[in-house]
Amino acid sequence: MLGEAARAAGYRLIIRDEVASTMEEARRALDQGDPGQLWIVARSQSAGRGRHGRSWGSPPGNLYASLLLVEPCEMALAPQLGFVAGLALHDAAAKITGLTAPQLALKWPNDLLIGRAKTAGLLLEGESRAGRFAVTIGMGVNVASRPGDTPYPASFLKEIASSATVETLLAALSDAWLARFRAWSLPGGFGPTRAAWLERAAFLGETITLRLSEGPLSGRFSGLDAFGRLELDTDDGRRVIDAGDLYFGAPA
Repeated sequence: MLGEAARAAGYRLIIRDEVASTMEEARRALDQGDPGQLWIVARSQSAGRGRHGRSWGSPPGNLYASLLLVEPCEMALAPQLGFVAGLALHDAAAKITGLTAPQLALKWPNDLLIGRAKTAGLLLEGESRAGRFAVTIGMGVNVASRPGDTPYPASFLKEIASSATVETLLAALSDAWLARFRAWSLPGGFGPTRAAWLERAAFLGETITLRLSEGPLSGRFSGLDAFGRLELDTDDGRRVIDAGDLYFGAPA
């Protein structure tokens, strides 16, 4: 199921029928000394989760994957891997569906949209264990179905490409990740990564609402700074946001 380039580069794959969470499986592999470059895929999850510990519905037919990386970069640079993974998801979905930006877009900080409806989400976690720094990137992609109880519009790949499968998506995604990660790893690589992400960004130049710990904040999404933080032009001037939930309507 992994792409040819990913396999040649030493990436490995574990497939489970059902797990509580692929993120937990990745943590277990890390504790057992796994060297990383490991994809873990489950056909279904009983306790999938997204950002802030939110539950993530996981019926069979969609992609539930976590990528374990050990010592992939300096700890301070690890948040940038979310943009690398987002671009890889965009590349893979574009290959499967034939869609391009702006119909296929990336929503800061961690979603893939088709026509402004959520198709995929990312979860990035870093930790140090036994002297090793590891990053796990969780990816959930609606391939065969979409959840029906979300507070936002949702979509799935088979709506656009009836031949889309978990297998074809994972092959495209694993190879796309390798190419994007290698480009990012070059000196100064976040510059081109940031530019590529912005070319695919949803709502760039539009008025958006962010839900922050101190409450909702609205303004014009003007870009990303050199560290990947969202730049928001508000009535009180420009704000730079490290993290938050982005809404394109009234805050939920």
